[in-house]
Amino acid sequence: MNQVSKIEIPVEEATAIALSDARRREAVGRLVDRLVRPGADDPLIALFERTAAEAQDAGLTEADIEAELAAYDAERRT
Repeated sequence: MNQVSKIEIPVEEATAIALSDARRREAVGRLVDRLVRPGADDPLIALFERTAAEAQDAGLTEADIEAELAAYDAERRT
């Protein structure tokens, strides 16, 4: 079993509020682990690949993801 360590990372206040939720903190911790995991060739690409695999495992299709990205882009333009 991997040992878990706690660290402090400076974030904006809104982010700190969002991370008051334990499930969200655990998810962010997993993302940080994946991003900086020693030995990864390109941690960012590996993170994207794992995220895509998890989305597919959760039942999301490429069309679902594209629709979500399009909605996000449209929201940002308004």
